[in-house]
Amino acid sequence: MKQPVFAGFSSPAAGFDQPFEMLTACHERVQRSLGLLGRIVEHIDTHGHDAQSRSACADVQRYFDLAGPHHHEDEELHVFPLLLASDAVGAQVHEAVRRLQLEHDRMHADWQPLRQMLQRWQGDDPAPVTAEERTRIAAFDALYAGHIALEESVVYPAAQRLLQGDALAAAGEEMRARRQGPAGGKG
Repeated sequence: MKQPVFAGFSSPAAGFDQPFEMLTACHERVQRSLGLLGRIVEHIDTHGHDAQSRSACADVQRYFDLAGPHHHEDEELHVFPLLLASDAVGAQVHEAVRRLQLEHDRMHADWQPLRQMLQRWQGDDPAPVTAEERTRIAAFDALYAGHIALEESVVYPAAQRLLQGDALAAAGEEMRARRQGPAGGKG
């Protein structure tokens, strides 16, 4: 049986009692959301804009408007300061954290035109995908790919060695509490 182009997906089973597993699960959701964005472009190229593509656009926008910022905030509050304050992790980790902080700013800036694009695509008479939009999407995807790889290979392992016990549990509870506000969104 053929899967729908924009089939939904379930979230990885990681909870806030395991903050690093939750952060990694967020990366999986980022990658799936970016994959969905790519499938939207393919769908528009083949079928034009329709109810399916509009709904998928709303899903991608919702993820990067709500969950993505929560994920970055988790890292900015619980992972990055811990590593920057530690002499035990070394210069490579400090450099990685500073790069990731700059990339968070860039991701936020790069998201704004993509968000506007998705809003247009959800409208009544959207235009085909432009070369500039394709370039923006590819750059956003590549930025996230490198970012995630650095976090998972260097930064998270270093932070996991430092953040344990009660401090780890407290970080998980703070992550949970931030998401229980009016905006919600897992991460």
